[in-house]
Amino acid sequence: MSHRFCRSAAMAGALALAAMSYPATAQTVTNERDIPPLRLGQKVQVDDGSCPAGQIKEVVGSSLTDAGITRTSKCVPRLQRR
Repeated sequence: MSHRFCRSAAMAGALALAAMSYPATAQTVTNERDIPPLRLGQKVQVDDGSCPAGQIKEVVGSSLTDAGITRTSKCVPRLQRR
């Protein structure tokens, strides 16, 4: 293996690791009916006022069944926007 290839592979690995370390921004909708079909692990925040102050509903594509992807929801802390 060439030295140049090893350096390129190391750089690509470092970039991939850095990309995974940043949390993905979840899409926000105002009604659960507005959520498009979810992928497994995909998160969507629903700002419908159903959670306590300082929290927002998070809907997740949580498991794969014969009928499709099952959704679960819970209230999570709102992230402060900068």
